[in-house]
Amino acid sequence: MTQSSPQPLFWDEVVANAQKGHDSSEKRPFFSLAPMEAVTDTIFRRVVEKAGAPDVYFTEFTNASSMIHPKAKFSVQGRLAVAENETQPVAQIWGSRPEDIAGAAKLLPDMGYRAVDLNMGCPDPTVVKNGAGSDLIRHQDLAAQLVSAAKESGLPVSVKTRLGFYDPMEFRDWLPVILQQDVAVLTVHLRSRKEMSKAPAHFELIDEIVAMRDAIAPNTLLQINGDIKSRAEGEALAHSHPGIDGILIGRGIFENPYAFEESPRQHTLEESIALLKLQLDLFDEVNATVTPKHFEALKRYFKIYLRGFAHASALRQMLMETHATDEVREVLDRELARVYAAVAADQHIYRDNAAASAEMAAATAAKLAREAAES
Repeated sequence: MTQSSPQPLFWDEVVANAQKGHDSSEKRPFFSLAPMEAVTDTIFRRVVEKAGAPDVYFTEFTNASSMIHPKAKFSVQGRLAVAENETQPVAQIWGSRPEDIAGAAKLLPDMGYRAVDLNMGCPDPTVVKNGAGSDLIRHQDLAAQLVSAAKESGLPVSVKTRLGFYDPMEFRDWLPVILQQDVAVLTVHLRSRKEMSKAPAHFELIDEIVAMRDAIAPNTLLQINGDIKSRAEGEALAHSHPGIDGILIGRGIFENPYAFEESPRQHTLEESIALLKLQLDLFDEVNATVTPKHFEALKRYFKIYLRGFAHASALRQMLMETHATDEVREVLDRELARVYAAVAADQHIYRDNAAASAEMAAATAAKLAREAAES
């Protein structure tokens, strides 16, 4: 892809940077941290960058109507906050009114954003009830109008969506509508809205989607999302389906904060604790200087860092009973010396998140197999 092509410069740079330092004869996909509600704020993005940086970050999805409302805009400013020293993310916005999308997107360049992503896949009932997110799969004319409205900002516009609303096979009617809008990137979560995340991702449909993209909008980058938990898994998928340009990892980051590292290795418990402490420090920073943060939201992260060793569950339970970051630090200061000593003595060998997740997945599969055999 060249800069003279219709593809916007931002995404040209992403593709080029992903290829940097590697054999140019073998195409490498770019990797992105998925936009996740109440997760991918400036705090967690910087923690992931420390653990193993992806090529692209996305913000939490942000309500376009609130962004342009004189009063409501203050309630969403934290979602779009970017620290001075962090990699600039792509802003993801959502809505169902073209005028709101246009107004919100036009604010982004002055905030430092170089690209905007439209959420057309969120399955949340409240979002769907407002005619946005995955509901746009059922209102294709409106979806096209929203893309056009976002383009008024002058930023490259991408779209994240699902295969369909009720049925994954709806992609044959739905995805062409988006591809015809000449978007910079189309990200496809390989499930329908009805399937949520309960069904396996439909990898068997990738080649047909690639062929569709090639026929309708060859300049549009295609990014795949769903059941991909690490860079290695994403590279293997892209190798099997060469038309894939990018890989988006979402929930996999909760199982392994090092999911994006290029050379996977065993990580120590001390390294994982350091990430937790970094998150505590950044939480305090943002809470004091950017926007009030709810401490309870921090608790969802404890399991990311505290797993795979004896007493992990007990330590997490202690942290779940805290009410402030200083209380978390006090518990860690009190308990960690004993935990480190046990791990160092090999009484309870520490397994990093990837190993612990693989073991839990194997145990779950074995349990399901037993239940199936007994039924």
